[in-house]
Amino acid sequence: MKSSKTLIAFVFVLILLNGAVRAQEKYQATWESLSNYKTAEWFRDAKFGIFIHWGVYSVPAFGSEWYPRNMYQVGSPEYKHHLETYGPQSKFGYKDFIPMFKAEKFDPHAWVALFKKAGAKYVVPVAEHHDGFAMYKTSLTKWNAYDMGPHRDVIGELAAEIKKQGLIFGLSSHRIEHWWFFNGGKTFDSDVLDPKYNNYYGPAHSEDETMSPEYMNDWLMRDIELVNNYHPQLVWFDWWIEQPALTPYRKSFAAFYYNKGLEWNKEVVINYKLNSYPEGAAVLDLERGKLDAIRPIPWQTDDAIGNQSWGYTTTNTFKDARYVVTNLIDIVSKNGNLLLNIGPKSDGTITDQETQVLLGTGKWLEVNGDAIYGTRPWKIYGEGPTKSASGSFADQKIPFGAHDVRFTTKGDTLYITAMGLPTDNLSIKSLALKAVNGKIAHLKMLGSAAPVNWKQKEDELVIEPSKSYPSEYAVSYEIEFVH
Repeated sequence: MKSSKTLIAFVFVLILLNGAVRAQEKYQATWESLSNYKTAEWFRDAKFGIFIHWGVYSVPAFGSEWYPRNMYQVGSPEYKHHLETYGPQSKFGYKDFIPMFKAEKFDPHAWVALFKKAGAKYVVPVAEHHDGFAMYKTSLTKWNAYDMGPHRDVIGELAAEIKKQGLIFGLSSHRIEHWWFFNGGKTFDSDVLDPKYNNYYGPAHSEDETMSPEYMNDWLMRDIELVNNYHPQLVWFDWWIEQPALTPYRKSFAAFYYNKGLEWNKEVVINYKLNSYPEGAAVLDLERGKLDAIRPIPWQTDDAIGNQSWGYTTTNTFKDARYVVTNLIDIVSKNGNLLLNIGPKSDGTITDQETQVLLGTGKWLEVNGDAIYGTRPWKIYGEGPTKSASGSFADQKIPFGAHDVRFTTKGDTLYITAMGLPTDNLSIKSLALKAVNGKIAHLKMLGSAAPVNWKQKEDELVIEPSKSYPSEYAVSYEIEFVH
């Protein structure tokens, strides 16, 4: 009976979706129709956003944001840590961290002010991670931050503040991975086996077991509720939505969401990984990685300041601002965006290390933002001796240097950014007289009124080093050609 009711509810949702589609006469739940999607111009212009992994997993603050899964994986470091610190999982399970997640210092105004100072143009908090705890007020589960834990609509408060301070609001859903996330707890005596908590830990199935229609319908309903209640202009999905069984649901959500964008008169974006959507039907996202060439259509890297975890842990180590700035430059030159993650503490404070990286990034963008925001790729992304990392989970292990340059354009203006502060002549072969159609008329350094000594030769452009630079980490030059 329950299965029949759920299927009826799903059919009803599809009828509503199809009705909206017919009324708009725009997007239908087919790949052919969804291929008409064009990436939002605000996204193409923004270049830099903030991702926020914050949830109950910040309470144990051990290992990573996958603590809720790994504490039920017998023999894992998290499993051993949990036994030693909190006792057996049958007596103290993951659910018992929820009352400890108080968020007593959470200040959405201060958070967003920091993100704005960092130079970010959009913000994407995690609405629900794999652990199944919703960070928003919802009618679909009692396991949420409004009814438990901090008793606050975290997503609602952030959405209001992000919009108030003039940034673009997005959110992410990792709900689909919950299907199997707690399945380790079924292999030994733990509270996952307690039927009282099935509506939280469940389904806890095997990863290779096809999802039920009820579960996939619940995924769709939660996403629809998020869109209707919070009006995000970006929805980010993790990798597991690519499961074949979810295909009709993925298509239905995209049609619904894109048509909502039309209804709101606002451009919207779906971020996906791997092959969940056909190329061009949404925006590809690469986790902790990037591309080594220009992609004709826009894409995004999601990366974390933290090296070991996306959520807060007491032992995480962090990237520095120079790494973030130079990789942002590299990504933008290849038609990409950078979505940079922070992991706040359970009390709602942001770590000093992450704060300093954000402020350092913002300080650089304040001087050199013209070479980043609103730009498009040039005919080549750049040149230089350092090989770019490529693909997902591919950190830039060899740092870029002052002789690695990247190009961006805006109208008739070309920007050159050296990913370091040159102490000797900077030679750029791609801008030699024989390589470009036209002579350089003007060349100036962003953020400085000091003259720059340069010469465009037959086989190279030479820019002499300056005595001082207006910013750390990298320097940008603006070029105008003779028409």
